[in-house]
Amino acid sequence: MSNVLATAPASPEDAARHFAARLAFETDVSDVHADLEAGVPGLVVVDSRSDESWEQGHLPGAVHLPTALIAERAPLLIPRDATVVTYCWGPGCNGATRAALAFARLGHRVKEMIGGYEYWAREGFAVETAAGRISTPPDPLTAPVASAFCGC
Repeated sequence: MSNVLATAPASPEDAARHFAARLAFETDVSDVHADLEAGVPGLVVVDSRSDESWEQGHLPGAVHLPTALIAERAPLLIPRDATVVTYCWGPGCNGATRAALAFARLGHRVKEMIGGYEYWAREGFAVETAAGRISTPPDPLTAPVASAFCGC
């Protein structure tokens, strides 16, 4: 008996709807980095972590807005017509999901950046810290070391 096939795969039509919906709700660190580097207008990246986490390091250009403060402060900080991209620590944390929900409830278009701060740093993208902007070499388990483009 196959563990993979114990539950039948979805029809191609259902699978297409499912995966298209996921892409409407999620983005990844590589795509966010590319858009920030290209200066794509109307994109606001929000770090939903604590003050201590923000100080430890954050994405350059991100807005710091802890989840508990989104309802109160977002109307003052985030343009209504912006597409918001939320992030938190990484795949083991659902803080970015909670932040995305808070923005959606306020009427914002929003996507969650899967991988979070962890994968941003692991892919070798620069982060802002108290010591300034730093970057580390890409982790070969998360990004190609010879190119910034993974081809996926």
